[in-house]
Amino acid sequence: MKKTFFTELAYVLGLVFVALGVAFMEKPDFGVSMVVAPAYILHLKISETYSFFTFGMAEYTLQAVLLIVMMIVIRKFKISYLFSFITAVIYGFILDFCMMLVSHVPMDSMALRITYYTLGMVLCAIGIALFFHTYIAPEVYELFVKEVSSKFGVNIHKFKTGYDICSCLIGVLLSFVFFGFGVFKGVKVGTIVCALINGTLIGLCSRFLEQKFEFKDGLKLRKYF
Repeated sequence: MKKTFFTELAYVLGLVFVALGVAFMEKPDFGVSMVVAPAYILHLKISETYSFFTFGMAEYTLQAVLLIVMMIVIRKFKISYLFSFITAVIYGFILDFCMMLVSHVPMDSMALRITYYTLGMVLCAIGIALFFHTYIAPEVYELFVKEVSSKFGVNIHKFKTGYDICSCLIGVLLSFVFFGFGVFKGVKVGTIVCALINGTLIGLCSRFLEQKFEFKDGLKLRKYF
C-alpha cells in the first residue's frame, strides 16, 4: 500500500533538494547545470566588485528578468506568475545557505569531487521530480518553458531541450565576455554529463516516487495556483 505524500511537502523538499544539489555540483568545479550556468557566471563576475552579490541573488534577479521577458512574449499576465518569482526568491535564500554549508565539506581528492558532484546531480533530480508532484508555482525557469511552449504550440519536451541548449550557450558566451575568450567558467565537462543524463535521472526518481507514494493536497490552496 502506498504511503501518503503531501504535495505541499513535495514543494518544500523540492526546493531544499535542488538547492543542496546545486551547491554540491558547484563545489567540485566540474561545471554547474546548463540551466543555472548564466546566473552562476553573473554571480562570479558581479561579486568581484560587490562581494554581497550571492549566487542566490543572481538566481532570483535573472529569473525576474526572465519572467518579464516571458510576459512580453506571451502577452499575458497572471497573479499566479508572481508566485513563481516568490519561489525563486525562497530558493535563492535556501541556495545561499546550502552553499555556506557545503563550503565546509572537504574535497581534497578527485574521488571526493566526483562523489559529491554525482550526489549533487541525484539531489537535483529528486528535487525536480518532487516539483512535478506539487501544484505550487515552480521556479520561473520551468514556468517559462511551460507557458511559452503552450503559447506557440510547441512540444514542451522539444522546447525544454532547446531552452537548455540556449542556456548553455548563453553561459559560454557570458564566460567568454566576462573572463576572456576560451575561458570556461561554470560550463565544463560536468555540465555536459548533466545535460546527457539529467532527464533520465529525473524520470527514474519520478517513477520511484509514484511507486512508493500517493500524492495528495494537505491544504486547500490549489485553486490559487
